[in-house]
Parts: sequence; structure tokens; C-alpha cells
Amino acid sequence: MGTFQKLHSTPTRIQSVDLLRGAVMIIMAIDHVRAYSGIPAGSFSPGVYFGRWITHYSAPSFAFLAGTSAFLFLQKSGKRRDLARFLVTRGLLLVVLEMTVIRFFWTFNFDYANYMLAGVIWMLGWCMILFAPFVWLRPATIGIIGLVLIFAQQVFHFVPEIFPASFQEPVKTIWGFFYPSGSKNAVLTGTSGLEKIMGVSILYVIIPWIGVMMAGYGFGQLLLRDPKFVRKICLRIGISAIVLFIIAGTLMIHQSPLGDKDIPFIFKLLGQQKYPPSQLYLLMTLGPVIALVPWAEKIKTRFANMLIIIGRVPLFYYLLHLLLIHLSAFVVNMIRSGSIHQEWYNTAPLVGIPEDQRWGLSSLYLVWLIDVVILYFACRWYARYKSNHPERAWLKYL
Repeated sequence: MGTFQKLHSTPTRIQSVDLLRGAVMIIMAIDHVRAYSGIPAGSFSPGVYFGRWITHYSAPSFAFLAGTSAFLFLQKSGKRRDLARFLVTRGLLLVVLEMTVIRFFWTFNFDYANYMLAGVIWMLGWCMILFAPFVWLRPATIGIIGLVLIFAQQVFHFVPEIFPASFQEPVKTIWGFFYPSGSKNAVLTGTSGLEKIMGVSILYVIIPWIGVMMAGYGFGQLLLRDPKFVRKICLRIGISAIVLFIIAGTLMIHQSPLGDKDIPFIFKLLGQQKYPPSQLYLLMTLGPVIALVPWAEKIKTRFANMLIIIGRVPLFYYLLHLLLIHLSAFVVNMIRSGSIHQEWYNTAPLVGIPEDQRWGLSSLYLVWLIDVVILYFACRWYARYKSNHPERAWLKYL
């Protein structure tokens, strides 16, 4: 029961997984530089809006490809017990990092009592931990469960109501980490709209993100099939998701009695709910990613190799990019105003920068480009170090 039969001798390092992960990680940095620049995420200026919108591909891709990578880990190990152990230990590491190192890199302060954010790494960590018991099921079964969690996610809002009335409120408080439940103990943190539960501001709940990870795990089995089949099935899934998103999103816009008529249709269509991610949001973001898998598997260019290198060391990149962007913000602020203005970033990524001190778009993208180049060389060094030291087991966690 603990051994997994490998499908065939296909290498377990799938290029498309690393390349697409590297691409979305570079894109992710745009939004994090934007946060430190003070430019609001909700602007309808095309330069700001589409720069923010493209970064929506990051979190869904992280969760989906984490599931795919878990399947490939099993293909290499052959033992479900090893995979379950890895998911639990890596998941715990991610949760601890989110609450300590990542929290510090965002804010450069130790005021943990007054500000704690459950971000994307927190979510990925808990999804891995909770996913671990499912690895004894067939990959196809896990994928189907994941799709159910995605498309039926709203039913989880009512979970606390199955408990006796006297227990509902405390259950709602705890359940708020899994799915929004309307707990009276939850408070809004400032103007961000984030729920704060038990001292933690919830940015990423567990459901339906764990469903995305499970769907990615089921998808991993497809990547080991014949390349022609992979190309056909990825294009069918990806394009179908895109078409369904466009049709359903358009119908919802036209049937909605509310909404600002001055907002262009394209902004309404692309402005899908991310917290928690709606079905349309996930169709919008995962459809193109899946459709690009065949292309990402075959492309051979220098830039593609750069993306692959970054995609092979995702946690190293994530930790370093937060530190580098924060320090870069100090440099820009010093040049612009003669002060680093650390006080603006005490609750980053939720920042409070005066309007007249916000950066322009040219500064934002220049800092992003410089930082990405620095990050690439750092990732290239670490990837080589990791490859040259396979005996150091701890390296597989970073």
C-alpha cells in the first residue's frame, strides 16, 4: 500500500513545471514592488491595472504546480509514505517561515503581537499538511476531489451551522482560517477588508486553495503520457477553461443589477474575486497556464533557461526577493526624499505612503527589472550549489 508503481522511465524533472513556475515568480515580483511603491492596487489606470492583473496568475500557479510537483516527487520516490512525510515537514517549514522570516522581511520589525498576516506561503504550507493524508488515494480521485472543492466552495461557508447553536460562534472563528464564515469575533483590519481572527489577518484561506493543489496533483499524471496526448489534453483543458470563463463572466456582468457603468467591460471581466478565489478567478488564471504547458515543455531559449533556473529554487527566490525589494525601496526613497521611511512599511504589504511620495510607474518597473536580474544570478548560484551537494538532504526544502 505504501509503494507507488511508476508509470515509466520518463524523467521526473518536467521542464514546463519549472519554467512556468519561474515565469509567474518573476511576474509576482511586480506586485510586491508595487506594494512598496505605494501605488494602490485598485487603480483603473491601464498601466497599474494590468500590471496588477497579470500578477493574479502567481498564487493559482504556485498552488497548482505544487500539487504537480508532489505527484512527480512520488514518481521519483515510489513511496507514498515518503511523499506524505515530505508534505508535512515542508508544510510546517513554510508556516513557520511565514510567521517569522517572511513576516520580518516584509516589515523589518518584530511587532508580531499587533500585526501578523496569513499570506500565500502560510496557505501553501497548510495545504501541504492537510493534503498529506490524501496521497494514499489514486491521483485521479485526488484530482476530482480538488475540482469539487473548487467549484462547490461556497457550501463551506455553512459548515459551522451544522454544530449546535452554542458552539457555532467559536467554530466560526476557527473555520475562518479555512473559509469565510462571518464570525462575530472577526474584525476588519483597517481599510484592507481583511478579516482578523485570533490576531492573524487572513489574506489566503485554505479552501479552495487546497482544491487547486489537489487538482494539480491529478494533472501531474497527465504529464507522463505521450507528448502528443499531453499537448492535446492541455490545449483542450486550457482553452475550455478560458472560453467558460469568458462566457460565464460576461453573463454575470450583464445580469448583475449593480456595478459602475463607467468601468470598462474588460476591467469588470478581469476583476474577479481573489480572496477567496472564485471559480471564475481560477478559470481565468489556470486556463492559460495549462494551455501553455506544451509550449513550455518544448521551448529552448536562453530566457527560458533563466526561468527554469528560478523555477527550480522557488522558496530561495521567494525569501530573497522580499528582502531585496524592501531594501530597494529604501534606496529609492533615499534618492527621492533623503530618508528610507521605514515607518511606511511596518505593516507591509499593506503600506501607508502619502500620495505625493508614491513612485511613478517608470520607477516601479525599473526597480522590478533590476531586482529580477539580481535574483536570477543569486538563484543560478544556489541552483548550482544545490546540484553539487545532493548529500545535503536539507537543501530539498529550500
